[in-house]
Amino acid sequence: MPEVSVRKGEPIDRALKRLKSKMESEGIMEEVRRLRAFETPTQKTKRKAKSNAKRAKAKQRFNLQ
Repeated sequence: MPEVSVRKGEPIDRALKRLKSKMESEGIMEEVRRLRAFETPTQKTKRKAKSNAKRAKAKQRFNLQ
């Protein structure tokens, strides 16, 4: 679980924004959204294919450089 310490004199809104960005970068929000509702096998297959395509594209891009 990501942790954010609120600095002295820092607005709560800014600390919340940092927390949200940390959670987003770690993939926690995506996981929560995915588990919120039932995912059909077709949806699961499409999600995994999309993820694999994204990973392959990034791998190819870094191999060319």
